[in-house]
Amino acid sequence: MSYVDKARKDALLKYKKPYYTLPRRDKLDAEMTCLVTDYFTKSEIGRPFEARGLIVTGESRSGKSREITEIVGKFNTEGNILPNGQPARFVQCSLSSMLTWKDLGIKVLEAMGYPMNASRTQSYIWQQVTQQARLQGVIGIHFDECQHMFTDTAKTTNAKVLDGFKALCKNDAWPFAIILSGVPVLTKFVYGHDQLWLISNKVHLDLIDRQADMKDLNDLCFAYADVGGIKFEPMALRSFYEKLAFSGGYRWGLVIEILIEALVICELDGQAEINIVHFEKAFANKTGIAYGYSPFSMEDYEDAFSEAEIVRLLTRSDP
Repeated sequence: MSYVDKARKDALLKYKKPYYTLPRRDKLDAEMTCLVTDYFTKSEIGRPFEARGLIVTGESRSGKSREITEIVGKFNTEGNILPNGQPARFVQCSLSSMLTWKDLGIKVLEAMGYPMNASRTQSYIWQQVTQQARLQGVIGIHFDECQHMFTDTAKTTNAKVLDGFKALCKNDAWPFAIILSGVPVLTKFVYGHDQLWLISNKVHLDLIDRQADMKDLNDLCFAYADVGGIKFEPMALRSFYEKLAFSGGYRWGLVIEILIEALVICELDGQAEINIVHFEKAFANKTGIAYGYSPFSMEDYEDAFSEAEIVRLLTRSDP
């Protein structure tokens, strides 16, 4: 017996590999274009300059990390050449807990593929960040889950972190364009630093709107179903899409996870047409709640469940 369920693995890979572009991507693409165009314009002038920043916020599991990763990946493959002849690129760091500025420098170097001994001084570590960035053409850094760098009580520490981010943008030796992403509270922390706030564009990724986003939900479902050749027409009802949005806490990322799970269950059942049972089973699998008790099973689901409880159940294993 193998612990790897090959049929399920193959089905999951089929649905998880594609990247579906939501309309909100247009705004992110536009802001990324502004960010890097500004950087390249200033770098070609040949004088010391200050790079700009981008702040992207959204509720947990709203898909912001995946969106930014796709944008960064696209930029990194474009081969945009800097005045020094290096192809420009961004690196990414995901922050899972409060870090010192020294720890953050080590994390950035690791993202550049340059491990650093923690016994080195903070000053030396950040000098190496600048040196490696210049050698590698790293013009930008994406700090994901950036709210972890701040607390409600340590205002002095928060100010030092914000000063550090601002200094990266204005590094005389090698300026960095920075992308800070996280949950909405991140905006509150950055707003307290006038200089960083003013040089940063802002994008907020909204939750699913039951009125405005029905067409996008429909397009999303059919796009994923087409990947597996599964017929989705029987489920194409407004009442179903409202339940699907609710079942994912109105987060695009969670909705996509439930959708993929339902499609995998349908495929492994050997069925060519998806039905509500597949979504009931998907919700049970993702939340641990007994089968039959879900927004897909009940007419009064909005009374039986709360958005907060659903999100908690769907993210209970998250770090």
